[in-house]
Amino acid sequence: MSEIKVGYSDEDLQEFKALILKKIERAESDLALLQSSYKNDANNGTDDTSPSFKSFDDGSEVMSQEANVQLAIRQEKFIRDLKNALLRIENKTYGICRVTRKLIQKQRLLLVPHATLSIEAKRKQ
Repeated sequence: MSEIKVGYSDEDLQEFKALILKKIERAESDLALLQSSYKNDANNGTDDTSPSFKSFDDGSEVMSQEANVQLAIRQEKFIRDLKNALLRIENKTYGICRVTRKLIQKQRLLLVPHATLSIEAKRKQ
């Protein structure tokens, strides 16, 4: 009779923690870039030197800023999910599906370290 695994070992949890910390660092860097792109007010004072046919450029710039805001919102959610995964590691509940209560496959967690659902539960959704 095989033993059912109820949680990942401390070594596995440390491996996941290192992966998640690396992803958080990269995600926060990406978020800073996105935020700087839509918060940038430095126009170098050249507004009055460009042609007066700016309406298309202005509309395009607004759309670009809105797209960057949406990307930043998604990035913030991703960072929050990763930080929640760190909390689950600390609580030793990381890698346990919140629906089936079974262990999520390690390969899935290496690809999606903030996953809270097993493939089985995700397919049922």
